[in-house]
Amino acid sequence: MIACLDVQYTDDRVLAACVVFRGWKAEKPLTETVVAIEGVAAYEPGQFYRRELPCLLRALEGISPDIIIVDGYVWLGGEDHPGLGAHLYEAWGRRAVVVGVAKTRFHSATLAVPVCRGESRSPLYVTAVGMDANQAAECVAGMNGPYRVPNLLKRVDQLCRGMVAAS
Repeated sequence: MIACLDVQYTDDRVLAACVVFRGWKAEKPLTETVVAIEGVAAYEPGQFYRRELPCLLRALEGISPDIIIVDGYVWLGGEDHPGLGAHLYEAWGRRAVVVGVAKTRFHSATLAVPVCRGESRSPLYVTAVGMDANQAAECVAGMNGPYRVPNLLKRVDQLCRGMVAAS
């Protein structure tokens, strides 16, 4: 089971979304959840995970995925520079592989594997912990959908932005 997570911040609310699906090539989610969260920590430069991590953990409540996909990086440099995904891996007790899929390049993320999908020449950047990054990149490349961003990753983004109702 794979859980894909995303968080959206607005002036008056924070929404954390989780889309759960079975297998990398899945076309449809098994479940979708959106959680409204209050009392989120303020943004601290260089400490983004402190704000985002509690939201991701709330979205994961009640499920036990084998793989978790986050919108962002697992590693911001080498393995000595953890990003959001690495912090989630530790906070989750190393119970699931964590794959980071970022839409923008982070200059020091030397472990990121670029993945071009569809007709896009703009890559996604894949990092991972608990799984080889090249293997994770192949899995992301093979996800359902004809465009740069796989359909189920786009779905979790839409949910946390409140664009569509959770089913």
